[in-house]
Amino acid sequence: MGLGSSVFVSKLRDDTAAQPKRWLYLLYDQLNLELNPWKEEPPESTGIILIESVSKGKSRPYHKQKLGLILANMRSFALETQEKGHPVRYINTKSSYSEALEKLEIPLIHCVNPAELSTREELEPLLVSGRLQQHPHTGWLTPREWFIQELGSNPPFRMDKFYRKFRKETGILMDEKTPIGGKYSFDSENRMPWKGVPIAPEEQNFELLDTDSEVEDLVNEIFYDHPGEIDLRKIPTNHEQASQSLIFALKHLPNFGPFEDAMSSNSKGLFHSRLAALINIHRIMPKKLMESVLSVSAPMNSIEGFVRQLIWREYVKHVHDITDGFRSITMNKTTTARRDAMWYGESDRRISTNPESHPNRLNQVNNLPMAYWNGDSGLHCLDTVVNSVLEDGWTHHIPRLMVLGNIASLLDINPRQLTDWFHAAFIDAYDWVVEPNVLGMGTFALGESMMTKPYVSGAAYINRMSDYCEQCQFNPKKDCPITNLYWDFISRHSNAFRSNHRMSMPLRNSERRDVTKKDEDAKVFQDWSRRLGSNQKCL
Repeated sequence: MGLGSSVFVSKLRDDTAAQPKRWLYLLYDQLNLELNPWKEEPPESTGIILIESVSKGKSRPYHKQKLGLILANMRSFALETQEKGHPVRYINTKSSYSEALEKLEIPLIHCVNPAELSTREELEPLLVSGRLQQHPHTGWLTPREWFIQELGSNPPFRMDKFYRKFRKETGILMDEKTPIGGKYSFDSENRMPWKGVPIAPEEQNFELLDTDSEVEDLVNEIFYDHPGEIDLRKIPTNHEQASQSLIFALKHLPNFGPFEDAMSSNSKGLFHSRLAALINIHRIMPKKLMESVLSVSAPMNSIEGFVRQLIWREYVKHVHDITDGFRSITMNKTTTARRDAMWYGESDRRISTNPESHPNRLNQVNNLPMAYWNGDSGLHCLDTVVNSVLEDGWTHHIPRLMVLGNIASLLDINPRQLTDWFHAAFIDAYDWVVEPNVLGMGTFALGESMMTKPYVSGAAYINRMSDYCEQCQFNPKKDCPITNLYWDFISRHSNAFRSNHRMSMPLRNSERRDVTKKDEDAKVFQDWSRRLGSNQKCL
């Protein structure tokens, strides 16, 4: 992926001869000068190193839109950084980040603590050897100490206690020691289905710059065999566009709360901000977003709901860090050699020579259906959401949880494969955020370590909270297989739920279910497992 004589290179000043006081390496998800430990010093004293790595881009079948988001923002950040007076070394390599850093003739390179566990492990040898010197990552809202003080270092972990700790420590949405509005959570007020009113905003479109067009061409050439399509008009690629996205999100915040859990085929995002991708690469700092949300005139349920989403992000990061990516948790695990979420079909291209064991509380071992890659399952809810992901690399958290995660759970799909699919397919996915969300909440792979029960449902929930069922070949009240799959899931895994008091009612209802219906449930599970398990790729 050579830069060559490109539009970007023509705009990038050659700073190879610059001799700042120090060089700071900022990663692909650290694209904000607020993370610079020496931000109070003159900019010319701190040079910035940025690296594009083909090896990283090809390590998973990342959605083309995700690759475009990172590359376009990294390049615009490089130009913006030079405009602010910092020297910039922009490196393009086919190898890894660590190999590229080793080749630099700089005795000591500074870096900010990586958010991703995989990157921390890659850079560890350079830290040990003294080539890299690491500094704290200041892009988080909460210190690990708060988490440990409230929840300890071993599971079970619960978000509610951590969220209350955050509110009390910061005073946010608090009247001294009392939560404003008399309660910490307004979640019960945020479960309205959307029936077309109020009118949902149109999706944002951004100006396609010449540097963006160049990134599109590059992604299509180098990562031609990756899923999805790239269209950088749909996502912010520079600081100005990120600011536009923030303004857009704040404008629609008043309607976010009530319809937070709603799903619709007529509006992919409804009133959701779509800011996660920008926050996770720090184009928008979480602190700035928090302050902006708190300054908006909006109903308390919308503001509190948004604040809680930001703290959930902190919560999953702490959980992932403290458990070493769940490797320190003792529980049932299964070995997975494939890490491409079955994208490469029957090919052995992504079969690891060192298979790892991953949490799998319910011992679910079915392969991820190709329907998660082609949107051709015959279930309108699943196909609508999958096609949205294929188009944009994104959908909001309820389709992720109650369609994508729910159906995979009901089909006993290997949780690691589903997690790897999310990691590759979503533009806001990184190991620290996708693994807790999918292994811990989207599936029950972590058991009660993070959640008190599995998030599964039959067709009734999907019908109540969306319009997906209206266009489906199945009737949610008569013959939708999702309901049968739900009841067979409860029956099939009943022994695992016996000691869970939150599963007592579903278990009782399952036991009361007529034998004929139970037989039908089991048959539907077998039929749909076989139907979707062929993994015949038809894109």
